[in-house]
Amino acid sequence: MIADSADIDARAWIGPGSKVWHLAQIRESAKLGENCVVGRGAYIGPGVVLGDNCKVQNYALVYEPAVLEVGVFIGPAVVLTNDVFPRAVTPDGSLKTEDDWDKVGVTVRQGAAIGARAVCIAPVTIGAWAMVAAGAVVTKDVPDFGLVAGVPARRIGWVGKAGRPLQRQDGRWICPETGEAYVDEDGVLRPA
Repeated sequence: MIADSADIDARAWIGPGSKVWHLAQIRESAKLGENCVVGRGAYIGPGVVLGDNCKVQNYALVYEPAVLEVGVFIGPAVVLTNDVFPRAVTPDGSLKTEDDWDKVGVTVRQGAAIGARAVCIAPVTIGAWAMVAAGAVVTKDVPDFGLVAGVPARRIGWVGKAGRPLQRQDGRWICPETGEAYVDEDGVLRPA
């Protein structure tokens, strides 16, 4: 399903089963995997890659060269930036052109989720199954299963694959929904 008002460049690739809602824009050479959902007014920049089963909610801005792996959730009005030192003009005052930018991207690993209105300042990597709280500003890499919040974002806990905060029991971290157990080894969480 692709809404009539969506703006999809002819050079973009949209995987089978994907849905693009009203007023979304998907630029040249962007690639959406199978069964993705791009919400109303969302922007997917040139060459951005979305793995299968990704959801990019309304008015999110995903700037190139972002890469979203399989099963990533991008909440409403999230921004994934691409310019470390943004300026509209060069030092001599002339308008910057495409060649004046040294673009860097945000990488979001499998199953990770970024809450509404969060901003990820490139270059950063959001680890697999991690969760970024709504309104957070991410300036550093987030570890796999990390739960981060605040401005700037800092790790406040761990989450499991179900997205629920893990609970500490008998030296392990347990998901209250699935019962899956995890161990923390020197700040790196992995399934037990």
